[in-house]
Amino acid sequence: MSIIKKRILQFLAFLIILYLVLLIPDFGDTKPIFKGGAKPFTWAKDQLWKQLENDFVKAKQLTPYQLDSAIAFLKLKAAGSFFYASMNDITATDSSLITIENNFFALAPLIAVKQNELQWYVDHYNKVRNLVKFKSRQWDVNKPAVRNSIYSLLYGMRAAVEEVLLQSDTAFPAAMLVKEEKSVTPSTKIFGIEVHSGDLLISRGGAEVSALISRGNDYPGNFSHVALLYVDEKTNKPFLIEAHIEKGVAVSSVEQYESDKKLRFMVMRPRTGLPAMIADPMLPQKAAKEIYNESQARHIPYDFKMNFRDTTEMFCSEVASYAYRKKGLQLWQTSSTISSHGIINWLHDFGVENFVTQMPSDLEYDPQLSIVAEWRDPETLFKDHIDNAVIDVMLEQANNGVSIQYNSCQLPIVRVIKGYCVIKNLFGKTGMIPEGMSATKALKNQSFVAVHVKIKTKTTQMASAFIHKNHYKPPYWQLVKFAEAAAKEK
Repeated sequence: MSIIKKRILQFLAFLIILYLVLLIPDFGDTKPIFKGGAKPFTWAKDQLWKQLENDFVKAKQLTPYQLDSAIAFLKLKAAGSFFYASMNDITATDSSLITIENNFFALAPLIAVKQNELQWYVDHYNKVRNLVKFKSRQWDVNKPAVRNSIYSLLYGMRAAVEEVLLQSDTAFPAAMLVKEEKSVTPSTKIFGIEVHSGDLLISRGGAEVSALISRGNDYPGNFSHVALLYVDEKTNKPFLIEAHIEKGVAVSSVEQYESDKKLRFMVMRPRTGLPAMIADPMLPQKAAKEIYNESQARHIPYDFKMNFRDTTEMFCSEVASYAYRKKGLQLWQTSSTISSHGIINWLHDFGVENFVTQMPSDLEYDPQLSIVAEWRDPETLFKDHIDNAVIDVMLEQANNGVSIQYNSCQLPIVRVIKGYCVIKNLFGKTGMIPEGMSATKALKNQSFVAVHVKIKTKTTQMASAFIHKNHYKPPYWQLVKFAEAAAKEK
């Protein structure tokens, strides 16, 4: 045997051995168990959703007089319930709030038909959520019954508004002003909305993992990301401080922030009446400036573990939480909980180790913060709903024991790629596989995305067929049914 052939065989043997070594699974990756006594929120109102869709179909057949009369009656009832709730010292479970919510749902199918009442509907929604935010200052938000009530009202009424918006034949305004909370900090505009330094911008991205973050919670929400706005008081130049999976904590310009695909975002601001804000109205500016400076002074990797108590690494919520905590204002008065075993296992597959944490969507229910404005992209709102429906079905599968699979044969190759990415990270560059994410987790992420895309594609097709047949967009509960059917297909 020639020396060349021998060397070739030796090299091939080395490659085979290396491949086999790189096939060895990760060690010590045990499944965690959340023990906190928390329970996921459940609507348990399938019959109501079905009734609302039937009411919408029937409302399309009403005469203008019948439709106007039905709406006028429910509007009068809405005014009475709102007046009572606003004038009395009510609890979170007061019957007037239940009446307000039920009446709001009952109005949805009628307003969806008579679109010139849409502005009144949106205005009423904003009045109610401002009332809930105001009243919740006196409630113990750590009590499950209180959290359930606040979530049911704020999330449920948004869902009703969006079902109405999606039936509109004309494009609706993207920006919705909610409350004019005063601020003395420098300002700028984002998506046409005036924002101030120290404002919290919670948003929802278009990626599949964004949907998982927004829905993988005991209180499934609409948002997956938090950014903190800083406006330089000397140059008036705005910056967004945010943690990205790909590169850790980074600073973006407004242009970069707006160009990064978003399906929606909400502006939140500390209340001027908070003791800390009365003592120092510039507190938000100082908090934002300090974390801005810190992000420039040191590299802060992304915190896949979602441990908001350890700031050597940070995830997106932690950036805002840490900045304000240093100035004496503790955001997320109630910690977020993730208690469904299947969701815990899936999130753990992506590196999460803390299931009592701070989820972006839950910031909306913090009574210390006012909702200033909300922005939705009219062209992608339906996509947002489809994404949510698909994720909800996938997470139900997770709770039924379905795990995230991956092609183990690809593991050696991906580990080599990960090694190259580590070298790039050492030189301050961003790699294909994010810093802090293992090759195995990268493959599981790839598999997760592929499954989501497959179910979403079929769900979208069924939604299109529904529109063609019924001449209206399928409501969320129908999208969930489509996603369930799509998930069962092989």
